[in-house]
Amino acid sequence: MPDETVGLLLTAEQIGARVAELGAEISRDYAGKTPILIGVLKGSLVFMADLARAITTSINVDFMSISSYGDGTNSGVVRILKDLDESITGHDVILVEDIIDTGLTLTYLLATLSARRPASLEVCGLLDKSVRRIVEVPIRYKGFDIPDEFVIGYGLDHEGRYRNLRAVLGVRDMAALRDPDVVARALESAGA
Repeated sequence: MPDETVGLLLTAEQIGARVAELGAEISRDYAGKTPILIGVLKGSLVFMADLARAITTSINVDFMSISSYGDGTNSGVVRILKDLDESITGHDVILVEDIIDTGLTLTYLLATLSARRPASLEVCGLLDKSVRRIVEVPIRYKGFDIPDEFVIGYGLDHEGRYRNLRAVLGVRDMAALRDPDVVARALESAGA
């Protein structure tokens, strides 16, 4: 994003193509099996829905909702707000995340899910902000590496807004989001 406060990072077409590739890869890896996709609400919802439709093998889905808390966003301390509805013991599990940055929350989730003794446990993340990584985490299925910018769209929000955008936008100046037209202008100028 040159000198813009909000700019296009990923088009809907780029996202759709990569999700299709991830779905094909998961379909090959889990042929003859029925993995459980576990989405972390709310951010993973859009990605997980598209990913599930791109997978050609049988799947089950479940969701968790979590809240990070502590002395900042990098605490890694997590509270489970909504747990899984079904047992994952003995099942192949794919944890679906919208964005992975420090790795602290994901490390907690992987430890929590591993303790439930799944047959296998892999991670599928749409966006990887690896420049912020504090703890290395295994990401078996990765969509895109992105720069260290706040992002909105395709399930990612700012104060509950912008999840419904088909593209992913990078935000350099959070104050710019106070203008309700800034996102529309950014999408229009990018031809998205």
